[in-house]
Amino acid sequence: MPELLSRRELNKAATRQAITDAALTLLRAQGPGNFTVEDIAESAGISRRTFFNYFSSTEAALASMTHGFLDNALQQFRQRPAGEPILESARAALMQLADPMTVAPLAELFTLTQDNAVLSRSELEAWDHCTEEIISAARERFAGTPGAVVDELYLRALAGSVISCGKAAMDVWFARCGADLSPASLAVLRQLLIDAMGHLGSGFGSPVPAASPSATSTTATTHLNKERL
Repeated sequence: MPELLSRRELNKAATRQAITDAALTLLRAQGPGNFTVEDIAESAGISRRTFFNYFSSTEAALASMTHGFLDNALQQFRQRPAGEPILESARAALMQLADPMTVAPLAELFTLTQDNAVLSRSELEAWDHCTEEIISAARERFAGTPGAVVDELYLRALAGSVISCGKAAMDVWFARCGADLSPASLAVLRQLLIDAMGHLGSGFGSPVPAASPSATSTTATTHLNKERL
């Protein structure tokens, strides 16, 4: 029986992935707002009814990629040591997923949805959902620590700041690199994520003068090449 359940879950995950892949392919080819649920279902080789078993709309199917990235970050957060400061755990969790290959789908979706209000709103909703999940995970950690007092203001301010840093890095990256998804560009995004979390960790002290975009790109590319060795 457990084997059957496992196979069923794998099949469901495969169908879900097929839907999101089809939605992204159509988004690349036709642009936002120019395809329907029926188009996605046909491309994924499923029925319209099956699509709605997984997603409520085309926007939800696309936003699931952002949800997936952020859910992985939450999983990394929950695996951090229980005694580690919450901020350090959040920073470490995000950094685990900041490598160019992992962040590439999120970055591509970001570039493709900027000019569509509905899709942009779905992206923001995904980030807001992650904020609530961070608060919940942090609250669970405090609950498991004897004598710990849960400061709701601290939890919400921290979670909101972490998410805002991630969004700020994405915004600056897009303004700097546009739709460029080359390894060098994604390495710039990685560095911006690291730098944003560094600002949060330092309490937003006096900022170091920003390097030029080209210098940042060169530094990030060098760093990327070192990681591959």
